[in-house]
Amino acid sequence: MKIITKYFLRGLLYLAPFSITVYIIYAIFKFADSLLKSILLRILNVDIPGLGLLIIVLLIILTGLIGHTFIAKPIKALFNRFMDKAPFLKVIYSALNDLFSAFVGKERKFDKPVLVLVNPVSNLEKLGFLTDDDLTKLDVKDKVAVYFPHSYNFSGELFIVPKENVKPVDINPADVMKFIVSAGISGWEENETGG
Repeated sequence: MKIITKYFLRGLLYLAPFSITVYIIYAIFKFADSLLKSILLRILNVDIPGLGLLIIVLLIILTGLIGHTFIAKPIKALFNRFMDKAPFLKVIYSALNDLFSAFVGKERKFDKPVLVLVNPVSNLEKLGFLTDDDLTKLDVKDKVAVYFPHSYNFSGELFIVPKENVKPVDINPADVMKFIVSAGISGWEENETGG
């Protein structure tokens, strides 16, 4: 019975991450596809699986394309005027906009992985991302802003730390994020490390 239990747990270990990933992708696909399903059935009178998702992807691409043209400037100005009249919404919008820009925008912030000495007594270090090395607006000298993502979560904390405790890491930022979010379980592949 112990051997059967051992192989069952090992099989579960192999299948669970794959199965959960496939299920999440399937659930996202079904949700996105269902958003436009009723509208498409009324207009086209045909049910094509994936058509709703394809239209959503095309609309996002079209929005990105229009966002880089002269048409977007008046729309942005109108939207900013609306946001100025709704300060609470502006705070939420600005925070979300900055968060998404940090990952995919022109001013990506999570592209400088660092190793920070958190406790010199025990030589405790923590991986994070340097987000700002000029804190003069805070009237802080010789310190930098470092973001520490949480493991198994999509949140993190921002620390202001002494510059001398921060050491740049020559590793692909995406691999560092994966390593941190997986709590170090993802490991490193030899060809991914830079130094």
